[in-house]
Amino acid sequence: MLNKDLCKFLTHSTTGLALLTTVNIILPSVSLAQKQPVASISNIATDYLLGGGDRIRVNVFEVPEYTGEYQVPPGGSINMPLIGSIPVAGLTTEQAADTIARKYARFLKRPLISVNLLSPRPINVFVAGEVTRPGAYTLSLEGGAGNNPGVQYPTVLAALTSAQGVTLAADVTQVQLRRRVGRSGEQTVALNLKELTQTGRISQEITLRDGDTIVVPTAATLNVAEARNLFAANFAASQTSPRTVVVIGQVYRPGSYLVSPGNTEPSGVAGAAAGGGLPTVMRSLQLAGGITSLADVRKIKLRRPTRTGTEQTIDINLWQLLQSGDVNQDIVVQDGDTIFIPTATEINTAEATQLATTTLSPTTMEVGVVGEVKRPGAVKLQPNSSLNQALLAAGGFNDGRASRGSVDLIRLNSNGTVSKRAVKVDLAQGINEETNPILRNNDVVVVERNGLAKTGDRVNTVAGPLGTILGIVRLFFGL
Repeated sequence: MLNKDLCKFLTHSTTGLALLTTVNIILPSVSLAQKQPVASISNIATDYLLGGGDRIRVNVFEVPEYTGEYQVPPGGSINMPLIGSIPVAGLTTEQAADTIARKYARFLKRPLISVNLLSPRPINVFVAGEVTRPGAYTLSLEGGAGNNPGVQYPTVLAALTSAQGVTLAADVTQVQLRRRVGRSGEQTVALNLKELTQTGRISQEITLRDGDTIVVPTAATLNVAEARNLFAANFAASQTSPRTVVVIGQVYRPGSYLVSPGNTEPSGVAGAAAGGGLPTVMRSLQLAGGITSLADVRKIKLRRPTRTGTEQTIDINLWQLLQSGDVNQDIVVQDGDTIFIPTATEINTAEATQLATTTLSPTTMEVGVVGEVKRPGAVKLQPNSSLNQALLAAGGFNDGRASRGSVDLIRLNSNGTVSKRAVKVDLAQGINEETNPILRNNDVVVVERNGLAKTGDRVNTVAGPLGTILGIVRLFFGL
């Protein structure tokens, strides 16, 4: 049974109200906290310590002329009637009341003092680690006027939001809250914000106090299945801000790109599965012109810088996305990411054809077909089209003049060199490297003249000037 003085303390002092609130919120989750190999969340110091900027009310029981409201100055001491300057900075309201009572004991018989927090000062916290903008932040408190028990202290999530959210390299299961205790002590407790988002356990979202430090560590590895959940959390970095990503390797336009969210993917099954407008790897590859026919989409690597100066390396298998719809492989990118598309060691023609129909590849590629074809010039083809398809798109061989046995394939390589090879043509063959190879963007196919056409062209070259002379003779002499 609570005695009268304790009841008064619990109902009129801020510390007492905080104690009641703590009992209601934290006790049900003590068993969970005890399983963690760190300081118990329920044991962390929750007392509010007075400081400069707080507005308090000092009640001197049955001596109303000594009762009053005070704004704690930066020095931390308030000036009270009869007893003068009283230092209250760094004390709880209960400790401040005891200090004042001891001073008044010289003048009053058994003084009964209470101190209430009317208007708390903004608190200063520091946020470090894997957040968008690490640094010091001043967070405002709400409520707490008069006898209103609703003093709302800022939470860990509020601090992370002020720091513009955690990065995608963060380990949100081991967020550390460091709190000063007394003059020189410190408590550290680990918070699992992933559990907060999954179960809503309020014990993981404790309120902050002045001087707290929040450290968000870097994840040792990235779980691709959880990456999207982290991106969607309200304490993650902004979902709408564009991010600069570098794409290198087997894409048509390697370089740096500004990847913005939005429904910008082309239509198609793969595009729909690729995140519905999220700033993902797929979207980045599309901005880089799509993958080439030499790309190995099973071994894509994403390199992500961290706040510790190290780099995370994430393996991505987009073939798994295309085959089974595993959208977790289409990772949301972060500012500063580098995506590397390696060269395949072996080209599977069936897979290459399938990749050409997805949004990983550009919608068209351009190939030059020149020489003895019916419609020489540039032709647009679907990516990963073959040499035979290019010849047919150019109208086929020019009857009577084309050398049908072989053609020349001229290619500009990624290293800046130019290669030329003769390909024996067999229009009846399927895709194969010997007679019907897959073409790349900007390839040139040259169809030479056959022997008869070459001979005829030489005769015409000689006969051309002679025929002109004979025409002039006929004109002047009437022959």
